Amino acid sequence: MIKTDHYTITRERLPIHELIGLDMSVTENTDSHKKGLSGVIVDETQRMFIIDTPAGEKKIPKRESTFAFMLGSETVSIEGKDLLSNPIERLKNGGKILYA
Repeated sequence: MIKTDHYTITRERLPIHELIGLDMSVTENTDSHKKGLSGVIVDETQRMFIIDTPAGEKKIPKRESTFAFMLGSETVSIEGKDLLSNPIERLKNGGKILYA
């Protein structure tokens, strides 16, 4: 859990929260070169995360990946297919996937 004066990110609320700025790693991916990448999310589109790694910015497709997000001392694993929409749409529909 991450808690500030203005918001709290919990395991349950992570899919509907803003993900830019969070630390994450790719735990599974169909491309073996992307598996194991980790960094800070600097941008997000409907189908992709852009993360800042020590080797530069990398684009990671959501559909073919599983991600581990670091929320303080807790690690939360989420399948990318469960995040397939842009952040505003995830917030509006309460985290439900409307299209894939």
